[in-house]
Amino acid sequence: MFGALVGKAAGALATGLAGAVAYDGVKRVVRSGVVHNAAVTVTALGLRGARAAETGAEKARLATADIVSEARERIGEQATPPGASAGHGHDHDH
Repeated sequence: MFGALVGKAAGALATGLAGAVAYDGVKRVVRSGVVHNAAVTVTALGLRGARAAETGAEKARLATADIVSEARERIGEQATPPGASAGHGHDHDH
């Protein structure tokens, strides 16, 4: 019985010691700025990816607008100038 108790105590001590060593290692890494630098790098890459996606979406939007404009021109429909309001169907001031 006493041997089992000593064995369990030794196991708990070893687990606690391993946890303390791991905690100190993590603390050193965080203090060294490695985690911060990695987070900044990953965020910068994410921002670059977002900008590239925005650029691609804008190019697609412009290409689509060009196609629609040319199609309207072919059927003789007058396209509204960019930024001009198409109106709302009745004639009074708001």
